[in-house]
Amino acid sequence: MKQADHIFKNALILTMNENLDQYDRGAIVISDDKIIAVGLEEEILDTYEAADMIDCGGKILMPGLVNAHTHVPMTLLRGLADDLRLDVWLMGYMMPVEREFVTPEFVRLGTKLACAELIRSGVTSFADMYYFEDDIAEVTAEAGMRALCAQSVMKFPTPDSASYEDALVYTRAFIERWKDHPLIVPGIAPHAPYTCTPEILQACAALAVEYDVPIHTHLAETSFEVETMREAEGIPVIPYVKKQNLFDAKVLAAHCVHIDTGEIRTLSHAGAGVAHNPSSNMKLASGVAPVQKMLDENVSVGIGTDGPASNNDLDMFKEIRLAAFIAKGFSGDPTAVPAATALTMATRLGAQALHFGNLTGSLEPGKRADLILVDIFQTHNAPHFRRDPNNAYVQLVYAAKATDVTDVMINGAFVMRERELLTLDEVALMKEAQIYAEKIDDFLLEREQSLFSKLVALGGSMEEESFEVQTKVKIASQVDVLAAIAASDLEIMRSRRYREYDVYFSFDDPSQGRIRYREDEFIDAKGDVKDVRARLTLIGQASKEEFKKDVLLSRSRYLAPATNSLRFYREYFKPISEQVIQKERLRWLVKFQGTEFFINFDQFDKPDLGNFLEIKTRTWSRRDAKRKAEQASELLESLNLGEQKTITDDYIEIV
Repeated sequence: MKQADHIFKNALILTMNENLDQYDRGAIVISDDKIIAVGLEEEILDTYEAADMIDCGGKILMPGLVNAHTHVPMTLLRGLADDLRLDVWLMGYMMPVEREFVTPEFVRLGTKLACAELIRSGVTSFADMYYFEDDIAEVTAEAGMRALCAQSVMKFPTPDSASYEDALVYTRAFIERWKDHPLIVPGIAPHAPYTCTPEILQACAALAVEYDVPIHTHLAETSFEVETMREAEGIPVIPYVKKQNLFDAKVLAAHCVHIDTGEIRTLSHAGAGVAHNPSSNMKLASGVAPVQKMLDENVSVGIGTDGPASNNDLDMFKEIRLAAFIAKGFSGDPTAVPAATALTMATRLGAQALHFGNLTGSLEPGKRADLILVDIFQTHNAPHFRRDPNNAYVQLVYAAKATDVTDVMINGAFVMRERELLTLDEVALMKEAQIYAEKIDDFLLEREQSLFSKLVALGGSMEEESFEVQTKVKIASQVDVLAAIAASDLEIMRSRRYREYDVYFSFDDPSQGRIRYREDEFIDAKGDVKDVRARLTLIGQASKEEFKKDVLLSRSRYLAPATNSLRFYREYFKPISEQVIQKERLRWLVKFQGTEFFINFDQFDKPDLGNFLEIKTRTWSRRDAKRKAEQASELLESLNLGEQKTITDDYIEIV
């Protein structure tokens, strides 16, 4: 007889392999971390014996579930803010709280709480994307779970990185530490096309290819994202990221709600996996992904819960059922995504989407021993029909609950046995989580009336680049600026003429910044107004870093469309004072030494400040900002406008 560590017997085994083989009164043999054999109990017991013989009592034995997309530390933000527009939810609550509270200690606690919830609901593997991913990986491995842990990279400053360059350095070290770990697959997570520059996407793709690790990203989640991409780049999201070389790497794309057949085929040809998140997409009103079409084109589509702050749980049984229901309900086809397919998405296809289908996702000899037992002998799952092999899948998808999971083994080791967690103390974790909840409540109550919160609540807010290079000089009336620019060797990409009407609101607390209400009148060649635009800008306090003659500014700046009257915004923001600035602006977008700059020639009407020439550019990168600061100084000198003292203050500061 051959010796093994564990033998599970007397089970209804669903292998979830390519043939969807089943063994009624089956057995499975485990040695070390691997599956050695799967088959009928009688045949297995004639060949193998083990010290640990587990009688499954007729329960379903199947691969552990794969949660294809989540943000596990966000268990600590569960229920924080709900029933809101996506921009208000994300910018008004999630990001401010994350900036204030997310630390290694925060993510470690949130990850432990998530692992407890995931294990209880039969999940053995998950794909995460968050900050301080090194700590998340460490806690996940300690809990005994398998995961794709992808470190977030964004153009914004984040809780673990002051700039995206810092995030890339962190990610490289993180990948090197966890490469070839038995439970953790490290990856890189450029958050989304709208939160990353082309440079970031390209750098992430190159890093993923260099180390042969997956990229985990959000793609085509909302119609607004897709429409914005079409307006800005003239192409949809999937072709755009392909242009940035993203598909050179192994991609796991979360959501993919708003994609067409051509984009689906691009994903298929690239071997990209997709994480379908039905609950999150419904709750945030993002839409319904074309799952059946993706499956028809041989895309590996897994199922994810998304983060616990946008779902609000990690229950994969609910998610599997909803995936099947939505596919039927929105297509009008009751045969779309049948139960067996939905369960395959949550197991084998999910593992393939995460690019470790060679390790897990099905019960086959040679794969890791990641498996669960599901008790189907409950009132909500009685009686049992067996004339059709699909009946077992139907029971699991349409009737079973997460609480029916009794035992969980990952990598050959039990992490839950007879409903008792073996690697985590969930009572202690819940107590610690409540302490965080109380601190976050206090923080939000204190800033509930902040300018930032009020601006975000209006909708449509977006964050501008973090670093600004600006320098300006006062121009004597006799200096011909137009002639100086015409005589230069600058490449003029476009020019415009505006009349700008600005009202700056100031407040008791200067640390909150200023609100600027601006109306731009676009003037055509005949001097007529051809278009008008109004918008609000929240301008944070500047942190100035002198660089030669210029200044490198680091500050927050948020824009929002101004769809109401100036009177409305006075009453809404309640400033203590106002300052009006009116000017006519000639603006050129130029290329100097291969870099784009704006040159503004401003002639003031109110107050009468005179005329100024301003050179300006913005960037997400501190390194890039320092380089541009030097170029801006050289650009100003190249215009030969006379020896003028440079000014680095904003106009409102000059006033």
